[in-house]
Amino acid sequence: MAVLRDKIVIKGLSKTFFTKNKTVEVLKDINITVRENEFLILLGPGKCGKTVLLNILADLDKQTEGTIEFLDRRPAMGELGLVFQRYALFPWKTVMGNVEMNQKLKGVGKKMRQEKAQEYIDLVGLQGFEKALPKQLSGGMKQRVGIARAYASESDIMLMDEPFGALDAQTRYSMQDEILRIWQKNKRTVIFVTNNVEEAVYLGDRIILLGGQPTSVKKEYEINLPRPRNYTDAEFLKIRNEIVDNTDLTL
Repeated sequence: MAVLRDKIVIKGLSKTFFTKNKTVEVLKDINITVRENEFLILLGPGKCGKTVLLNILADLDKQTEGTIEFLDRRPAMGELGLVFQRYALFPWKTVMGNVEMNQKLKGVGKKMRQEKAQEYIDLVGLQGFEKALPKQLSGGMKQRVGIARAYASESDIMLMDEPFGALDAQTRYSMQDEILRIWQKNKRTVIFVTNNVEEAVYLGDRIILLGGQPTSVKKEYEINLPRPRNYTDAEFLKIRNEIVDNTDLTL
């Protein structure tokens, strides 16, 4: 595997929430280096602060301590590709209207932004559904729209917050293969949040296991299994079991 250059360096990051009655330290001394074009997994139990960390990376929240260094430049608000668990689509807009939204907000002309949107609609396999509304789409198709919209932001960094968590099991497996196909065809740096160990091992180049109270990095796993991966492969199960044994119970 080729050595990838560093893309994002997180040093000593901590996050504390202050309320009138109490102080809650959620993240403590997080140190992670993200590599260019890798598929990085942030894995941990529910409510451990994975989404808080992702929101800080997206500049939707601020850390209490520590630094985040983007080795090129920090993308401005709206420039990062974001994919959420809840589809977050505009229900009154068509597939095309949703996917072109980032470009529209940047002031890109209609013809150019629709050409760019069409490129990513085709990439996620939704050609023919450009005029469909979200209510006319299945869960998996809605999430493909979200992925296309994130790619259409033209960011080289994609932040995905449990994007398949709301899907049924069969669709989830299908979307795992789909996101890998898209990523391998159009490489970006992906930071993918999940609480599902099997999903983490199936997708990731590297897994950052989070745990503890407050949450910190428990261990880092390099996943050198060839793709496509098999859930029942002996080496897959060995890595899966090691991570499960080291994972905190759901908080």
